Amino acid sequence: MSKRAVIIVDLQKDYLATGSFALEGIDAAADNAARVVAAARCRGDTIVHVHHVSLEADSPLFAPNTDGIEPIAAVKPEAGDTVVIKNYPNSFRDTVLQDRLKAGGIEEVVVLGAMSDVCIDATARAAADLGYDLTVVHDACATRDKAFGDSVVPAAQVHATIMSALEFGYGKVTTTAEYLS
Repeated sequence: MSKRAVIIVDLQKDYLATGSFALEGIDAAADNAARVVAAARCRGDTIVHVHHVSLEADSPLFAPNTDGIEPIAAVKPEAGDTVVIKNYPNSFRDTVLQDRLKAGGIEEVVVLGAMSDVCIDATARAAADLGYDLTVVHDACATRDKAFGDSVVPAAQVHATIMSALEFGYGKVTTTAEYLS
């Protein structure tokens, strides 16, 4: 049995162009994520879908019982996949994720999804801190422009900054093509 898990974080409809919080490059990220997941299924890796559901019923993002919390079609869970519901950026915080990975004998995690600078960053750092061998597939991740004071930081710069920090101190950061080769 494989000791690797692919963790798909928050690839949910609210992040699509038609959703409440569209991300730059989300369609390409979801397509790349689907390629990584398909290869993982062939290898017998564990597949974990982490879906964010807000604690507030009137939240503008991932409100409970809305279409926005549903997974993007390209990466819908299949029979045998694990689905974890979270309420915070870190996929390990107050969830069953760590218990499921330990029970499966997982030693390596591959993280992808959204947003690069929030939930991917928090989840990847937590995974490394918990001792997992970490890989982030960066072109299977997406984010959006962010504001800081009077500055607007373009999505590509936000993404590159986070990925460089993860690669420097936490694990491997790669592309879909490199990961699949």
